[in-house]
Amino acid sequence: QKYHCDACNKDITYLVRIKCAICPDFDLCVECFSCGTELKDHKSDHDYRVLEMLDFPIFESSWGADEELLLVEGLELHGVGNWEQISDHIGTKNKIECADHYDRVYVQSDVFPSPVCHYSYGFEILKTSTKAQLPPPSRPLSSAPANHEIAGFMPGRREFEHEFDNDAEQQVKDLEFTEDDTPEEIALKCAMLNIYNTALSRRAERKKFVFDRNLIDFKKASRYKKRRPKEEKELYHKMRVFAKLMTESDFQVFMDGLLAELRLRMRIAHLQEYRRMGITTHRDAAEFEKERAIRPFFRNLNSAAGNSGSSSTIPTTPSYSTRTPSTSLTPAPLGGRKPANPLDVTNTDGVELLTEKECQLCSSLRLFPRAYLAIKDIIIKENLAHGFIKRRHVRSLVKIDVNKTSKIFDFFLEMGWITNVS
Repeated sequence: QKYHCDACNKDITYLVRIKCAICPDFDLCVECFSCGTELKDHKSDHDYRVLEMLDFPIFESSWGADEELLLVEGLELHGVGNWEQISDHIGTKNKIECADHYDRVYVQSDVFPSPVCHYSYGFEILKTSTKAQLPPPSRPLSSAPANHEIAGFMPGRREFEHEFDNDAEQQVKDLEFTEDDTPEEIALKCAMLNIYNTALSRRAERKKFVFDRNLIDFKKASRYKKRRPKEEKELYHKMRVFAKLMTESDFQVFMDGLLAELRLRMRIAHLQEYRRMGITTHRDAAEFEKERAIRPFFRNLNSAAGNSGSSSTIPTTPSYSTRTPSTSLTPAPLGGRKPANPLDVTNTDGVELLTEKECQLCSSLRLFPRAYLAIKDIIIKENLAHGFIKRRHVRSLVKIDVNKTSKIFDFFLEMGWITNVS
């Protein structure tokens, strides 16, 4: 027997329905009942009964209460023995199952003609068994600020406000199977459901990919990428399309191999560059890299000094084709020249890394903060390596005006950053 809502004509055969206790054969769906729908003689204040699905067992585990009612109705309509018609009336059992069930439960009952109920209350048993089959809920992600910074992500539900293919539900939200559907319409609706299931599968795959690799913690991922050189970042961006074809561990092994190969190629290129420039020892290579690193800072320094009339030149990279030690390439300022005005370093790059005294020193010596920091790094590292450093050693390391070098050396001694040996 089919049941339809008398208000919206919705099929509620297999749903919870509200039956009016006053109006005969008047059923409502839950939605219409909650709105207080009134039709003809039916009023919203009438008594009612809530009828749920009777799919829980009463006498045998394989027969639900709804099937038991249909069996009794079939016996009343067609009579005992007409099992073919009774099975058609039930719809879910064949004639042999109907006959065996009637004989076993009703005829052979110890309290004939009443059957023996083996279940205290089938609905509670069904509810308990269903609850036991549910997997334990996964522990939700902590509601840390990093999670909420991802727009639309809900860590407690492990869902996104805008899912992948977010409009997939729009195609099937009004889909409904009715008794009047033609085979072509049923096939079309099934095809739409298959398309929707495919969209759900693709959505689940992407969410699993995100959670398995902990991509929700985007700050950690960004910090990991920032530590890599530019060449390794470019390689990672090219290869990450293969991540969805591998597990996280396999992709990590794959990337480690490619990065190791890249580092070897870069190292070989550096060594070939040294050989073309005549550098044959590690000591010469280290000296070359040191001077090449600070060369841009001195270029900016000399550019500013040239604009203000200062006499300093850009240091040139010494030749490493011979082992002859290099000499200072910066001549001392000419005597009698008027000292240059202090340099304004207030808005220069790197000034936030200096103390007030260091800012005053850079201003008086007309040194840019970045150049000063490079010089400071070289001197302090040499002092840590040997435990002390001499003034003439500083002059050989830093190829700038010897007067500026002496003032920097004295300032570092005053601050206690280096140790001098007479």
